[in-house]
Amino acid sequence: MCRSIKTLRPPFAEQVTSEDVRAAALQYVRKISGFRQPAAHNAEAFERAVDAVEQATAELLATLRVRGGQPKV
Repeated sequence: MCRSIKTLRPPFAEQVTSEDVRAAALQYVRKISGFRQPAAHNAEAFERAVDAVEQATAELLATLRVRGGQPKV
């Protein structure tokens, strides 16, 4: 779907930063909305969507278990 979003879980990525999570959320929202930069009247909805995807992504990564591993904190 969105080739510029990289996998953020081990073993593909060991050092995932909050910036990595935010960048992935932004790329996702850009892809599904079709906007690289939304018009002023859509900016608030766009940013709320990025925030929600970022939060969901961080929660997912924090609770995933990789075979034989512990949850990523």
